[in-house]
Amino acid sequence: MKKYSRILWVIAGTLVALPALAQDGAQMNEMANLVAVLKDNGGLIALGACLGIGLAAFGGAAGQGRAAASALEGIARNPAASGKLLVPLVLSLALIESLIIFSLLIALQVAGVLGDSFGPLIEAAKKVAGLE
Repeated sequence: MKKYSRILWVIAGTLVALPALAQDGAQMNEMANLVAVLKDNGGLIALGACLGIGLAAFGGAAGQGRAAASALEGIARNPAASGKLLVPLVLSLALIESLIIFSLLIALQVAGVLGDSFGPLIEAAKKVAGLE
């Protein structure tokens, strides 16, 4: 009987919460406009940008996890080295996070959200590299 009462409580809670999560008409129009924009501007570009930032976030999280695990393992082996390991750990985590933020900017640029804000930077890089 306890099993069924838990299920009934979950169903009752869900039914009570559903009206609170309902969207109004303006939000539905915004979603329809977003879907139309993605269809018109090539949903594959947006999908590629989403996959790019997803892979970057996954790789960054894995790298941060390994860095933290290695630092904690080093501290566990030699507790006196905790002061010497803290600064390189924080620095490496910040650099990994900056790469993820950089990939977010690239994904937004590819998706067309940022417009041509990187245009001058790209032109300057081409000049420096001798590609222009």
